[in-house]
Amino acid sequence: MASGNAIRGSRVGAGPMGEAERGESAPRLRISFWCANGHETKPSFASDAQIPDTWDCPRCGFPAGQDEENPPAPPRTEPYKTHLAYVRERRSDADGEAILAEALAKLRGEI
Repeated sequence: MASGNAIRGSRVGAGPMGEAERGESAPRLRISFWCANGHETKPSFASDAQIPDTWDCPRCGFPAGQDEENPPAPPRTEPYKTHLAYVRERRSDADGEAILAEALAKLRGEI
């Protein structure tokens, strides 16, 4: 039967002591990035780290830049192409007619 103690498996003072055990944290910089939708993101970087030119917006996924007035353009998404669309890119109508005529001749037993 369970006792009234809500915290099982731990005791007072068992956890980490904070910075005394972990050491000093590195100095940080918070840099603002803006996406094309106007969302602002402020990731934290170590002060000696190289800051990237773009950062992915966590709200919409668009690339974000440090210039609020001129954010990077959103990526252009290509529409889904069917197999037939790819075939039409590779073959002309004349090629298609020739292949169709050859296949029909095979089915009719003419070849």
